Amino acid sequence: MSNIPENLRYSKDHEWIEVDGDIATIGITDYAQHALGDVVYIDMPRAGDKFTTHEAFGSVESVKAVSEVFTPIAGEVTEVNDGLNDTPEKVNNDPYDGGWMIKLKMDNPLEADAMLSAIEYEEFLAASA
Repeated sequence: MSNIPENLRYSKDHEWIEVDGDIATIGITDYAQHALGDVVYIDMPRAGDKFTTHEAFGSVESVKAVSEVFTPIAGEVTEVNDGLNDTPEKVNNDPYDGGWMIKLKMDNPLEADAMLSAIEYEEFLAASA
């Protein structure tokens, strides 16, 4: 089974967020990186870019396919993990720490509460298997 940290919230598109005040750190889940295979390139937005809920903010290119990555919540990008330009494989090796993609100042922090808990995400994965 995939690694699903309990302190994060999850989307049905396999993104995770970690909330710290009004800032959400966003990345893709362990399940998503396994499904993609070896990540070779990540296309990401710039700080200052604004996104609505469930808008594509970038893409992840793997040896298998290119997949869009969506914002599970609305907000403005405050920081981008530029380290992924040189080491995109961090998304595979460490999806919840070194493999984070963007930090977003949330328009409405309550949106995070509507996302799946670790248990709900695990149940979602089991139901879609």
